[in-house]
Amino acid sequence: MSAIAAPDFWTSIFRGWRGRCPRCGTGSLFSSFLKMQSTCPSCGLALEPYRADDAPAYFTILAVGHVVVPMVLAFEKYGEQPPLWAHALLWLPLSVILALLLLPRIKGAVIALLWTQNAAAPKPSAGGSAPLS
Repeated sequence: MSAIAAPDFWTSIFRGWRGRCPRCGTGSLFSSFLKMQSTCPSCGLALEPYRADDAPAYFTILAVGHVVVPMVLAFEKYGEQPPLWAHALLWLPLSVILALLLLPRIKGAVIALLWTQNAAAPKPSAGGSAPLS
């Protein structure tokens, strides 16, 4: 494999947002909806050390909440106090759809951010974890 020049910060984040390898931009980050590949199939970048953990879920909730809540409040104010079933019919599907659309993109961007900052998860020690005293 030839050496690939590291892209700039925003290029890497955008590649992650698209679900692509932050280094080469051609290989896929995910093997299924949210399951990360262990290595990039195109350039061989080890993706396993970059663990996004719960950050994508938190950022997704933050984004969906900032989109949906103002619309709920506006609908309540200008919709002449609609019944609760109307709120449920509108906002539950919208929230789920937005979350499902944003979650893989945000996870890819977080993985790209971790890669650009060289923030790989530490490797476990050979002796296992030491007991807390």
